[in-house]
Amino acid sequence: MCDDQNANVRFAKLRYASFLVISYRSEPVTTAPAFAARFTADDLVRITRVSDPQIAPDGKSIVLSLNNLGTISNQINILDLETQRLSPLPSAENLFSPRWSPDGRYIAAITLDSDALMLFDLTNQQWTELARMGIGYPSWSHDGQYLYFDSILTEDPAFFRVRISDRHLERLVSLKDIHRLWGLQSEWTGLAPDDSLLVTRDIGSPEIYALDWQP
Repeated sequence: MCDDQNANVRFAKLRYASFLVISYRSEPVTTAPAFAARFTADDLVRITRVSDPQIAPDGKSIVLSLNNLGTISNQINILDLETQRLSPLPSAENLFSPRWSPDGRYIAAITLDSDALMLFDLTNQQWTELARMGIGYPSWSHDGQYLYFDSILTEDPAFFRVRISDRHLERLVSLKDIHRLWGLQSEWTGLAPDDSLLVTRDIGSPEIYALDWQP
């Protein structure tokens, strides 16, 4: 199968996965349809927020974060696409931003306070701490040997990577002089297919306008 066909298959699977994730509810529907019922504050608290869905390398499951809007807790789960069964990852409370390794053996995640990068070994079902500092946007290298991340929430933001084999931490390049774009996901960093570093930068200039209006 050529690269374009592989890309189309993965896109189709991701669209199907997204449908399942969006359709997921934390409890059965026992009331009238939403359009016929009054939406209350209690309903808002019971809503389950789904974030960071990541399809497994074999395309058979998705790892994702679930969070009830009425709480500050978080839980990483795995959704089996064939059975549609949702299973919590062991000891994955208060973790988020899960990332599958390219070989499917590991899942990386960040603690809820963004102060530590964690690694779950699906073979022995154990978590390991890889780094402790301000952590943002972890990304696997294409060969699965490294996890890259930024330290955007620190006074001296930079790109780092940690080697999985021996946990060696390496500072790569400073991000201190880059004018970052702020907002929902707008301060994103990541990797290109060749593992080159990617970062968003704000090149705009804010302006103030006076508006004439009629009451």
